[in-house]
Amino acid sequence: MWHMWSYGGPWGGFFLMHALWWVLVIGGAVAVIRYLVRDRSAPAENALAILRERFARGEIDAAEYADRRKQLSQ
Repeated sequence: MWHMWSYGGPWGGFFLMHALWWVLVIGGAVAVIRYLVRDRSAPAENALAILRERFARGEIDAAEYADRRKQLSQ
């Protein structure tokens, strides 16, 4: 006899739980891979943006801008 909580039969709950397990496993693997291959150049780009802003505001001259930009690109 089927029960209301059996998700369509005696094997329905078994397959549903295994499907949920694989969704969690695959989702976890995707999250780990995305974490490992994320863009690590963002801090350097942020520093260059700040440097450009300081140069545009006149806080640093062209020679200092060129020197610091050269240091950041290494």
